[in-house]
Amino acid sequence: MNKIMIIEDEEIICNELAKLLKNNNYEPLILKDFKNALSEILDLSPDLILLDINIPLINGKILLQNLRKKSNIPVIMVTSINSETEEALSITYGADDYITKPYNPTILLLRIEAILKRTNLNYNPTANILTYKDLKFDITKGTIKNATLEVPLTKNEIIIFAYLLNNQNKIVTRDELITAIWDTSDYINDNTLTVNINRLRNKLKEVGYENAIDTRKGLGYILI
Repeated sequence: MNKIMIIEDEEIICNELAKLLKNNNYEPLILKDFKNALSEILDLSPDLILLDINIPLINGKILLQNLRKKSNIPVIMVTSINSETEEALSITYGADDYITKPYNPTILLLRIEAILKRTNLNYNPTANILTYKDLKFDITKGTIKNATLEVPLTKNEIIIFAYLLNNQNKIVTRDELITAIWDTSDYINDNTLTVNINRLRNKLKEVGYENAIDTRKGLGYILI
């Protein structure tokens, strides 16, 4: 199981990230000692780090710079600063990727998977296989599979199903799904999302779950 260290000073965000990682078969590690951050990183030797820029005692970019003098552990910068300059600086200092808050959990997981696969650091493909009832949802292959049939999903269908699955039995609004798929809060033709939802429903029907996604009128969708 890959170890992923979370370096973030907001407890709520830390706990949310840890839960997300644990639910997707990663071992989350939360940095507690910001004063000796570099030593703790090297001692715990994570396979990947999620590093916020604005952390106590030491700026995230400086910590990254110091880390790169001693280790090539992959690092994804996770920050609320949506700036091309900050992104460029982070990459210059040695970041492998950069994602801004509020981030799409599915996109974050896909980026983690891509980096681990690329770097071959104890890469475990089962970390990207989720379950829904008796179905296997393979994010890497982009398929849903029952005992006898494997059905391919499009990129949008993967994002929708992963988002609904991460929020199973909770209502997800159309706006949330639109932002998850297109990474934007700008207006997207309402029919575009409907088409993607209907296609995903048809594929779930193929593997035995015709009524998996329920529409809650005026509210959104729920995976039941």
